Amino acid sequence: MASHRLNITLDDEQAAKLARLAGRVHVNEGTLARSLLSSAIDDADPDPDSVVAVLDGIDGAWERAERGRRQAASGQTVSLSDL
Repeated sequence: MASHRLNITLDDEQAAKLARLAGRVHVNEGTLARSLLSSAIDDADPDPDSVVAVLDGIDGAWERAERGRRQAASGQTVSLSDL
């Protein structure tokens, strides 16, 4: 089975909550985050309307996507090989 690496940024409140949860169950924060994300993906409804509702619930998601689109169009990108 192939694995894919994702980098996810949490706001301060979410990061603190994840740290508290990880401390309670005595696991690494990354391990807990991976498990929580896997469970959320497994439980997610693949219906497009549900996906749109989830995306609409993310504060600033549309604005960030538009900013990324503008940056890519203007060449403000970093090659994957440079990461």
